[in-house]
Amino acid sequence: MNPLHITRVATATGPVLRVAGELDYDQAAALRHEAEQLPLAPGQCLVVDLAGLRFCDSTGISTLLAARRHAHASGADIVLHAVPPNLMRILTLVGLDQVFTIRSADAV
Repeated sequence: MNPLHITRVATATGPVLRVAGELDYDQAAALRHEAEQLPLAPGQCLVVDLAGLRFCDSTGISTLLAARRHAHASGADIVLHAVPPNLMRILTLVGLDQVFTIRSADAV
């Protein structure tokens, strides 16, 4: 088991959460808590950088959806950045690629 590591970075356009490790049932509460504690303002964008994510189960996906709800409730947007191929496949299969704004690792 790889523990989940979450790093918060403040930027001019909004916070960035860098997520690394395994986002599963045992670890998802940490990300949910971190995301829900973010002060977001209308017009900001929460970026969830998943470049270091090794695994994500259904609880992890639910946590990403909870972060989306928090961002939208604050009038902010959310972007999933550098989604790993295995997670991208699942998001596409269940239609969440149409719900989230997804930015490739190559995008700035």
